[in-house]
Amino acid sequence: MKNLKIGLFENAQTNASGTATWRHPDSRRHLFDTLGYWRELAAICEDAKLDFLFLADAWGWSEIDGTRPPIATEETLDLPRLDPVVVASALLSTTTNLGLVMTGSVLVEPPYAFARRMATLDQLSGGRIGWNVVTTGTADTAVKAFGMDMVAHDDRYRMAEDFLDLVYKYWEGAWEPDALEKDKDGRFADPAKVHLVSHEGPFFRSHGYGNTARSPQGTPVLFQAGASPAGRRVGGRHGECMFVGSGSVAQLAGHTASIREEAVKAGRRADEVKVMSAFSCVVGATTSDAERRYQRILDAQRPEVTVASYAMFTGLDLSSYAPDTPMTELSTEMSQTQVARFAGKTVGDVLADWHTHGVGARPVVGTPEEIADEICALAEGADLDGFLLSPAVQPASTTEFVESVLPILRARGVFRGEYTEGESLRERLTGSGDPALPASHPAARYRH
Repeated sequence: MKNLKIGLFENAQTNASGTATWRHPDSRRHLFDTLGYWRELAAICEDAKLDFLFLADAWGWSEIDGTRPPIATEETLDLPRLDPVVVASALLSTTTNLGLVMTGSVLVEPPYAFARRMATLDQLSGGRIGWNVVTTGTADTAVKAFGMDMVAHDDRYRMAEDFLDLVYKYWEGAWEPDALEKDKDGRFADPAKVHLVSHEGPFFRSHGYGNTARSPQGTPVLFQAGASPAGRRVGGRHGECMFVGSGSVAQLAGHTASIREEAVKAGRRADEVKVMSAFSCVVGATTSDAERRYQRILDAQRPEVTVASYAMFTGLDLSSYAPDTPMTELSTEMSQTQVARFAGKTVGDVLADWHTHGVGARPVVGTPEEIADEICALAEGADLDGFLLSPAVQPASTTEFVESVLPILRARGVFRGEYTEGESLRERLTGSGDPALPASHPAARYRH
């Protein structure tokens, strides 16, 4: 069995994954706007030797028929939130090995500014930065805030391709790796190794020099999630770590196979893309104890938040449909993943399911051994490379996993005891022994 990679999923806001469990007595997520919260969480992750802390993000907010419902503000469903890049930068000096992965939108971010920001973080972290490439699931409200026109779902993926090509040119081609000499008796940089970038794409254009020299990884590690055909194609071509939702072994195996197939179609090796599944758990001394603890988590959330939460991700007001309406009759230009995952279900099924875990993984509820068994069964049966841990209550859920489940995985030889795979996030996740992208990746063609 593979040596598993494990990252922690977080949001720089009070709630996560479309749920609103901030009222739970063990939750300290309401302190998300304090530096102490993030320093404590990063320390838990690094002490446990987790691979990375993943910071999700969105620019939009929940609306139903063009109006923000009061429940969204009352339960702090989506706002306020912090900029994940600023949160990550604040953690650079308090961590030495932990990867820091940030969500960045190709819809609203200016590519030239974004390229500099990520290169700066990769430089200062010594090569520990990852970028979760998103086309903005909450696009309908985000575009209003930015004064933009709405872009159709598949067009946003074409925009992503153009955005990626542009930032690759700056990360990989603007400054050669040995351009900086820093010789006080000679020169600081070699002009022959600093190159002008010219880009005229269907969505973006840029002509200039890289504002930041090449960082340790060049291109940050590329993360992506997306179950739509367009999302899988872009992920297979560009992604290094692809996230899939929770599900049965058979469902996850199908997702893994399709992602690897897209990578091969793009001229890459199937194993160049690491597939990680969302995973959540509620740990108890016994199975019945875990079930009681899970019920307390569910009881902490008001049922009314469910409709607003689903609308935030999809733009669909499920309360306007009859409960027996098949989900296959619904369509959206927003997150099609959150519609496609419910194929074969009704609106009533979705509302019941969404209340329990939102966009995140359905928790595995049981003892530490039972949870470890499920992790191993999913990983082996679905050819997974690792998991993105989505805690229900923070930081209690993370601490419980680290203290009770992780030792079992280590004893079984499927998770590390120390950081040994290299200094960069890419080396740790891919096992390549090289902090740079491989030559088979489309970004490599922009190198000199």
